[in-house]
Amino acid sequence: MNELTSSPLFGIVLCIFTFELGIYINKKVKTPIANPLLIAIAFVIVILKAFHIPLDKFNVGGDIIAMFLGPATAVLALSIYNQIDILKKNFIPIFIGCLVGAITSMTSSYLLSKAFRLDEVIARSMIPKSVTTPIAMEVSKSLSGIVPVTVAVVIVTGIIGCVFSPLLIKLFRIKDPVAKGVAIGASSHALGTSKAIELGEIEGAMSGIAIGISGLITVFLSMLI
Repeated sequence: MNELTSSPLFGIVLCIFTFELGIYINKKVKTPIANPLLIAIAFVIVILKAFHIPLDKFNVGGDIIAMFLGPATAVLALSIYNQIDILKKNFIPIFIGCLVGAITSMTSSYLLSKAFRLDEVIARSMIPKSVTTPIAMEVSKSLSGIVPVTVAVVIVTGIIGCVFSPLLIKLFRIKDPVAKGVAIGASSHALGTSKAIELGEIEGAMSGIAIGISGLITVFLSMLI
């Protein structure tokens, strides 16, 4: 058992298996709350606790998967390239929407953290909560934050966006598909984008574009902090 859990394949297989299981459950239950990533995290925690497997052994394989998060960020450029015509036509409103979204997210996270008297390092860890995980991790490092805290906050933000974005769109009577996509992508990154895709092709494309632009803006703004 010890040899099995010490192998990098253990962490890799466990991550893939639990995520696929999460996808299966999500399709069966058909509710935003049953998010595949959230389910995978829950199963990993239960398995590690039940079999008394140290986290560092799991991370031997988990770190290999995390290594690919950085290069995967470059794939975001594909969504921008594939929708370049829509981007050119609506560049100013898209950029302003992403800029306002990034500033609002970063400042509100930090100010609320300070209002609740959280430690400075925790407050800094929560600043990049609305961008995709690879970018958030690097921003957190540059701000001397705690990366695991940042990852957890990013996941929670994405799940909240995935669950509540359709309700907020109806509440505020947002009709324009570009506005819907930008709002979701700029606030709840890839997890929210999965919901935007369900709303429509344009919404999904704009959400994907917003992820990339918001990420770049967040990186730039974090350099000014």
